[in-house]
Parts: sequence; structure tokens; C-alpha cells
Amino acid sequence: MAFGSASSELWTLTQAPRQQLQADYEAAAALGRKAEMRSCKQLREAEGVCFIRSGLSSDGLALLGTLGSVLPALKTLRLSEPAAGPDGVQRLAEKLGAGALPAVTWLNLNSCRLCVGDAGASALAAALGRGALPRLKFLYLGNTAIGDAGLVALAPALRRRPALQSLDLHRNPIGDEGLAALVAPPPPAGAPPPPTGVLPKLKALYLNGTQIADAGCAALAAALESGALPALAYLQLGGTPASATARATVRRAGLVVR
Repeated sequence: MAFGSASSELWTLTQAPRQQLQADYEAAAALGRKAEMRSCKQLREAEGVCFIRSGLSSDGLALLGTLGSVLPALKTLRLSEPAAGPDGVQRLAEKLGAGALPAVTWLNLNSCRLCVGDAGASALAAALGRGALPRLKFLYLGNTAIGDAGLVALAPALRRRPALQSLDLHRNPIGDEGLAALVAPPPPAGAPPPPTGVLPKLKALYLNGTQIADAGCAALAAALESGALPALAYLQLGGTPASATARATVRRAGLVVR
């Protein structure tokens, strides 16, 4: 903005916002470089972005959340950033406003154990509730230290994403309470069950390495029988405390259980 010669007063009045604009640009450019993007323009136009052990801090994740409203082409986002610390995803999600990341269908936070947890899951739930990630289809939260409290907070927001097709929760300390909140929420008093199911397009659910036991399998079996998961075709339950008998209860025609 070179208008100083036209109006020195205007140049003086805009000094602070110009400095802030330059700082914001430099911060966005530095963020893009961590994802091997050469410029802010390339980051803005990218359809896929990965931050994998790039040293991205929680401040960087917060900036990425702020930029969520100006990344209209982004469809896939993968984050695995231990350096972001225990509040990394929480700070990212807190900056995601209504309509942020409008084209993202694939969000992968697998193995981001140090920066999700129950607090991050709750913050992600709040972001989804505000209308962020409206087209989300594939959500990967494996090995992210999410427990029952986190999944209980996240479950209602996921059920309001009817396009969700795949949900990965493997190697999390999730137990029967969290699973029941996801697949078998109690309906409001006197209300009939939703006609389209709880998660109508969910095809794959990964629960291997969790703490799901027999009660969780029973809740899942009941959900299947009620039609709450009409599209579910693939389920992983390996490495859980659930008995072979309990796992057998969730098998039905066309459902692969491993």
C-alpha cells in the first residue's frame, strides 16, 4: 500500500494496521513453509495440507484455526505434531468459527496423542457445533488420548454430521460409556427414534486397542438391531477387553468384525 505521498496523514493513521497486516502475512507464510508451501497463495489454494512432526507449536495450530475461514479449497488436512503440546488441538479448534474449513472432508489427527486428549475432543465438538467442517466425511482420531469424557462430549457433534463415513478411534482409552454415547444415545422423553439412524452413512468404525468391553458390544449390537447404523459394514474390535462372545453379538449380515 504505497499511498504515503498522496496523504501523509492517512499513511500515519494506517501505520498500526499495516504493521499488523505485514506481521500476519509473515506468520501465515511461515506456517505454510512448515507444510512445504512456498507462499501464502499456495497455502490458500491447496487442496491437501500435512503437518507431520514439522515442529508446529500450539501457537501455529491456533493460527491455522484462524486461517480456517480463508482456505476454501482445502479438502484434506493431516496433523501429527507432538511439539504442539497438550493444548494444541484445543487451540486449533477454538479458532474454528462457523463455516471454517468449508471443503474439508478428511481430517486426520492420528497419533497426535500429546495435543488432543479429552480437552481437545471437547473443543473440536464445540467447533463442529459452531458449523466448522460442514462437509466432514472421514475423521481419524486414533492414538490421541481421548477417553470416555472426550467421546461423550464429541458424540452429539458427530451425530450432527450425517455425511460421516469413517471414524477411527483406535488405541484410545475409550470404554463402554463413550461408545454408548456415540451409537446409542437415549432419545428425548416420548420422542421416536430418528428415521435416518444415528450415524446414517457411517461405513467403518475403528475401535481396536480401546477399552471397549462386553457392555459396549451390547450397546453396539442394540444400535445395529435398531437401524441406528444402517451403513456400517466394517468394525475393528481387536485388542479390546471384549469377549469373543460379546464380539459375536455385533456380527450381522454384511458386517465384518475384526
